[in-house]
Amino acid sequence: MDLSSREARAYSKVLNKLRSDLPDKGLTLVELIQELHNAFDTDVVDIDYVQKLMSSYRSNPQDWKKYAKFDRYRYTRNLVDEGNGRFNLMVLCWGEGHGSAIHDHADAHCVMKILQGELRETRYAWPSTEYTDSGPEDQELREIEKNTLCTNDVCYINDSMGLHRVENPSTINPAISLHLYSPPFSTCSIFNQKTGQRLPCKVTFWSKYGERRNREIQENRCPEDN
Repeated sequence: MDLSSREARAYSKVLNKLRSDLPDKGLTLVELIQELHNAFDTDVVDIDYVQKLMSSYRSNPQDWKKYAKFDRYRYTRNLVDEGNGRFNLMVLCWGEGHGSAIHDHADAHCVMKILQGELRETRYAWPSTEYTDSGPEDQELREIEKNTLCTNDVCYINDSMGLHRVENPSTINPAISLHLYSPPFSTCSIFNQKTGQRLPCKVTFWSKYGERRNREIQENRCPEDN
């Protein structure tokens, strides 16, 4: 949505006030959710400010332990708040050695904050399509960046920045992360690292609002989604 100069100035004043009102001691999870609702209550969302909000929350297990539900075999996605349809906020739980597939974000913003442990993020360039006489040629995805994220670190990605894979590199410690996606999405694409082949993947929740979901729904989700 385009703004006139007057509207832009007015929006800037409101945004600056919101920023100045952030408590120096940091936000609780309840306060973070309220501030996110305020930030998304407009047609023009400043994603840099959203990242600042996520950084302002200092991880406290008392806040998020009710959402931290693990699976023995793969990581889980646990919905915390639906953000009035403008964003999803969720807690992801990673057992020892668990990881996602390489995936995109369906044209959404993704902000990730580490709540406990460490996660490794590996970014890849989008596969380029080259054709031979027999059709599209397989191409191994090119790695462009690798980062290790520790408790309270925040990172951001969208599809213009490439693809990524997230994994818990530890063989002895679990990891927990807080993710915001805007707009929410129910499907994304996953990619074969060796061939670049792209496949659709439905994304589901292991739990919602701290309550376990039907076991059949859990078992029918994609093996690796994000």
